[in-house]
Amino acid sequence: MTGKRSLVVSIVDDDESVRESLPDLIRQFGFAVGAFSSAEAFLASDVVSETSCLLLDIAMPGMSGPALQEELRRRRQEVPIVFITAQGDETIRPQLLARGAVECLFKPFSEAVLLDAITAALHWPVGAA
Repeated sequence: MTGKRSLVVSIVDDDESVRESLPDLIRQFGFAVGAFSSAEAFLASDVVSETSCLLLDIAMPGMSGPALQEELRRRRQEVPIVFITAQGDETIRPQLLARGAVECLFKPFSEAVLLDAITAALHWPVGAA
């Protein structure tokens, strides 16, 4: 896809191993990447307005992923969100999707599943997030 380089996928996850491994993979997919250890760090960055897809952990110290989703909504910043979580509770997925998430992936997930979720987020209609 031409022009992917201008598309930024941001990762917000307190797990250092995720922040170290996912950016390389996402760059291989052809996207620019920003990685942040907390929701607060992401909100304080200049990348928020450039983010085309947000890969967001659910449970983090400080502001949680769902709380960041609400804050972005409050700020009227439309960012398609793909939640990623190590929590094995399958009941959380329908709740997150009902609140406007594009997808909720349970760690570990395959490269193909991640790319499918990012692709879906990039085609998410404005106002649906």
